[in-house]
Order: sequence, then C-alpha cells, then structure tokens
Amino acid sequence: MKEYFSNGKLLISGEYVVLDGAISLAVPTKYGQSLTVENINEAKIIWRSLDEKGLVWFEKEFELVNHTIQNSSETDETSIRLIEILKAAKALNPEFLRDGIGYKVTTKLDFPKNWGLGTSSTLINNIANWAKVNAYQLLEKTFGGSGYDIACAQNNSAITYQLKSKAIDVIPLSFNPIFMKNLYFIHLNKKQNSRDGIKHYREHKGDLLVSINEINSITEQMIHVETLTAFEVLIEKHESIIAEITKQVPVKDRLFSDFKGAVKSLGAWGGDFVLATTKQDPTAYFKAKGYNTVLAYQDMVL
Repeated sequence: MKEYFSNGKLLISGEYVVLDGAISLAVPTKYGQSLTVENINEAKIIWRSLDEKGLVWFEKEFELVNHTIQNSSETDETSIRLIEILKAAKALNPEFLRDGIGYKVTTKLDFPKNWGLGTSSTLINNIANWAKVNAYQLLEKTFGGSGYDIACAQNNSAITYQLKSKAIDVIPLSFNPIFMKNLYFIHLNKKQNSRDGIKHYREHKGDLLVSINEINSITEQMIHVETLTAFEVLIEKHESIIAEITKQVPVKDRLFSDFKGAVKSLGAWGGDFVLATTKQDPTAYFKAKGYNTVLAYQDMVL
C-alpha cells in the first residue's frame, strides 16, 4: 500500500494579484487530504472518496486497458474531472499505472468539502506524488490557477509565493506573530468557486503595476509586523486595494460593519474563510450572525 498526504491552504495576502506576479503570503493548514493506493488483480481503478466523517461522498470504477483509462461516457462532474486528472498525469509520465494490474484508491478529507481549504489542490498534489510527476504541471493541465495551493500542499510552514516569468519562487518562512491569539478564521457558509473568482478578476483588472507593488510591500510588512494594531492597518489597506481592482465591496463593509476589529477576505472573495482580528473571542458575535464555524489561528494553521 502507498499513502500520500497533502496540506490544505489559506492565502493570507495577494489574492487575485498572485496570478500576475505579486508576492503573496500563504499558510498550510492542519487539515488536508490523504490518498492511499493498493494494487489489485483486476484491470480497473476502484475509487472511493471519504469526507471528514469517513462517509463515502464519491465512488466509481474505471476500466483500464493496456494500463490506460478508457474513454468514458461518464456525465457527473466529479468523474469527468478525475478522469481528466489521471489522463493528464499519464501524459506527463507514460509509466504511470504500469506497476500493477489495477488499483484500489481511497481519498480521505480532514475537513468539510465546502470549507475551501483545497479539496482539488490536495488531490492534485497527491496524484502527482503517486504518478511521480510535477504537481504544478499537473495543475496547469487540469484546474489552472496560480499554484500557491500546491506550494502549501508541499510545505509545512508559511511561505511567500511568487509567479515569475520563467519560474515559481517559493520561500518557506516562520510566521508566528506575537498576536497570534488575536487571529481567527470564520467560514462564510459557502464555498467560493476559484475559477469564477479568477474570471471576475480578469474581467475587471486594469493596470496593476502600482497595486502589485503596494501588495508586495504589505506582504513584506505582514511578515515582520509586531503589533495587532499595525497588522489591522495592513489588512484594511489590502482590502481597499483588492476592492478597487475587482470592483467588489470588502467583506467587512458587506457583512460585518459593526465588528470591532479588522476582517479580511482570503483567496477568492465571496466565500470560504475570512480572517478576523480581535482582542476577545469573537465566536459569539459571528454565531449571532449565523456563522458557526470559528477557528482560532493556532487551531487552523500548521
């Protein structure tokens, strides 16, 4: 049996503009996804996906002929996407799926699928490890995106992430602000489709040179900031810049205008988690507004 595990992800700074070369701060999460592979004596892939409660949320068998997945008439999106990923991995490494007759594959999430911590990116990284291919290349052939989530899947500390013209720059770093106890993650009760968010961004962005330089400066300051107040100023400035670029309303203005602290969107605006800063436990405040998933920073971040 082979077993692989990939960390989930949260983008603390640089959402959207990471696609255009901004330096972003990202953190891997304690929650992730595992993938186990067992060889079997049938020419097929038996696939089972389990949620965080151990319940099956997807199950399918795929026929193999000459170590290759057959073209399928599957119509459900999960099957179609999974076949696409496996075929892309095979294209990157023709020896993939040749070390056995067939395979029983089980994936297991540590977090609810709607949390947006990287159900897809952790799967891509796990399959890339199984297939012995470059995870960034596999991502490019399937879901696309900046790739910061792959970097989080592969690293056990915070990172800065930057797309350059001919390379990806991933720098592991220590990000343990002394005000960590004042940071919380709140789930907005819905999953944001990253591809939709990227599409909206591309439709609205203009000349980004000045904005990217500002975001780069904010990222650098976030890494070294020493007080909660200074961190909140950086959050508010960051929200203002991204709001201007994407023509969207910052999440605090939209949902939490009376909150005593800063609130920052993470990743694609409009769903998943937000980061909140506060001097006291904000759980009661957010639950009163219908947001029941509130996690302390140290309970979320690896």
